[in-house]
Amino acid sequence: MTEFTPGLSLLGGALIGLAAVLLMALYGRIAGMSGMIQGLLPPVAKDWRWRAAFLAGAVLAPVGITAISGWRPEFTSDTPALWLVVGGIITGVGVQLGSGCSSGHGVCGMARLSKRSILATLCFMASTGVTVYVIRHLIGGL
Repeated sequence: MTEFTPGLSLLGGALIGLAAVLLMALYGRIAGMSGMIQGLLPPVAKDWRWRAAFLAGAVLAPVGITAISGWRPEFTSDTPALWLVVGGIITGVGVQLGSGCSSGHGVCGMARLSKRSILATLCFMASTGVTVYVIRHLIGGL
């Protein structure tokens, strides 16, 4: 189990929302990470610079916080690395099939009242609930 951190979670969520709003307000672009990454892969999008800057900020901000404060979240996993890789691949396939990641649909799509994003968010929230129930109560996992 992870530690419950409502203050940090609220701050993180507010910063994600602020970044999404600013990107839409200033550049008219949606802050969907999978779409940004796709625009950096060949054939590279004409507007690759803002995509690269946004993604670099998403990576470098936590690195900077760690460098300044020395704080690092604890992370341990009993799951073998191979299963983590398989899960990442399955997630990537789902992102492609779902026309975006859960965060993009949940944060940006629902904020725009996109019917597709609302439906996608309902689907992944329901499937997450079913998965947790099956693993914890039927299979007997963590």
